[in-house]
Amino acid sequence: MPDKKISVRIGRDEAVVLFEMLAKFTRQKALSVRDEAERLALFRLHGALESTLTEPFRPEYKQLVDESRSRLLLQSKVQSN
Repeated sequence: MPDKKISVRIGRDEAVVLFEMLAKFTRQKALSVRDEAERLALFRLHGALESTLTEPFRPEYKQLVDESRSRLLLQSKVQSN
């Protein structure tokens, strides 16, 4: 499946909290939930993705996840060269 773009709508508060959380992740190489606000922002992002994606409801979901992981790793290698 080619990499198609999707749009996900989340609130500004969730976006700000997630941005900071991910910024920390890029510096620390580990993702941990600091407080209830971060947990709630992730929960809402998960809900937004769930209402947008069809893949989680397909019988071959595990295979689709594996294929997506492989494509992302390949893209990362190509971009780093």
